[in-house]
Amino acid sequence: MAAAARWLVLRAAGLGRAPARAVRRSVLGIAARPGLAWRPSRSGSSSAEATATKTEDDSFLQWFLLLIPVTAFGLGTWQVQRRKWKLKLIAELESRVLAEPIPLPADPVELKSLEYRPVKVRGHFDHSKELYMMPRTLVDPAREAREAGRLSSSAESGAYVITPFYCTALGITILVNRGFVPRKKVSPDTRQKGQVEGEVDLVGMVRLTESRKPFVPENDPERNHWHYRDLAAMARLTGAEPIFIDADFKSTVPGGPIGGQTRVTLRNEHLQYILTWYGLCAATSYLWFQKFIRRTPGV
Repeated sequence: MAAAARWLVLRAAGLGRAPARAVRRSVLGIAARPGLAWRPSRSGSSSAEATATKTEDDSFLQWFLLLIPVTAFGLGTWQVQRRKWKLKLIAELESRVLAEPIPLPADPVELKSLEYRPVKVRGHFDHSKELYMMPRTLVDPAREAREAGRLSSSAESGAYVITPFYCTALGITILVNRGFVPRKKVSPDTRQKGQVEGEVDLVGMVRLTESRKPFVPENDPERNHWHYRDLAAMARLTGAEPIFIDADFKSTVPGGPIGGQTRVTLRNEHLQYILTWYGLCAATSYLWFQKFIRRTPGV
């Protein structure tokens, strides 16, 4: 009876459950500390947040890398349009070069739309005011075809002889590129037989003025060295009109400059650009698909 009464007193004081709580905490592996409350772990929440952040990063990277094939496809399509434009331009140029010669117009404004157009004039040269465009090499398509791809060329360096030409019918003086002479024949004293005298009929292609390209030296009028066609400066020096033609090959005379030095070429490398851009588009699209699509569950 005494033991039962003692047990009832302890239970009423709340001490009877202490051993059970201690056992349960011991089983859970949590040491009993005064004043310490138990809280649930947040490790699961942190893991979920990290997974969500990684998913967002992968999504951004996925769409960012997709810009590479999309951009390459756009550039390839743009080159397709450029190639169509270039082929049309080449066809127009070829038809203009092969057209029948027309009389040289006196209106400089009309000449602006006639570059590479053959024209015919009659008159005589003024050899005392020759100009020299240098350095130049002889335009020789056969030799250039043989040496295509070589690092060096066997072409001899020289100059183009630019001579004032008085047009009898128009009453004006123009500038005529008579053609190529090697360096040792630049001086007119070395080619007296080629200095045509009297009135002649001449056919040539209209050429317009040009601006100095990068890395091309400035013209040196004092030394009579011209590196590019500055028609305004050439006209002031010779007293001619700023009208320029390249004499055709038929104008060549023994001992004189070799005519037909008009280089009519337009670079057309757009097909290579098309293959490059579309190839890059295909390769990057395949890599993008392998990385981001095939690893997606259900794909």
